[in-house]
Amino acid sequence: MHDKAFTFQTLHPDTIIDGLFDLGMRVDSGLTPLNSYENRVYQFQDEDRRRYVVKFYRPERWSAQQILEEHQFSLQLVQDEVPVAAPLSFNDSTLHQHQGFFFAVFPSLGGRQFEADNLDQMEWVGRYLGRLHQTGRKQRFIARPEIG
Repeated sequence: MHDKAFTFQTLHPDTIIDGLFDLGMRVDSGLTPLNSYENRVYQFQDEDRRRYVVKFYRPERWSAQQILEEHQFSLQLVQDEVPVAAPLSFNDSTLHQHQGFFFAVFPSLGGRQFEADNLDQMEWVGRYLGRLHQTGRKQRFIARPEIG
């Protein structure tokens, strides 16, 4: 049985670049694939040498409402000063569609290697986890399935 939910066969570099072009973005570098379990994620630079990440969501896995709910949560985390890479808005939306694929663009932000034996880092992770949960309590998720 062919499961369309796992199909990325038509997601070619030209498809990605054309989708970004439709948003007014000009890819000046190649597309560097990044690790992702179920989506296709690429880093690139625009013509002004700014780095971005584009995420193409696995077809038929998430609805537009579910993805937008996730985006709203990320934007709320930023407002609550939790350091996350929230999706960027183009044409008043964070979610876009090109040739049947949902996608979003994010700023490319650097990070640090986590050291599990570093107690200071463990304390910071605990603080951010607490803040993440406090933000999550502000609004109930409706479109996403619940765990538990």
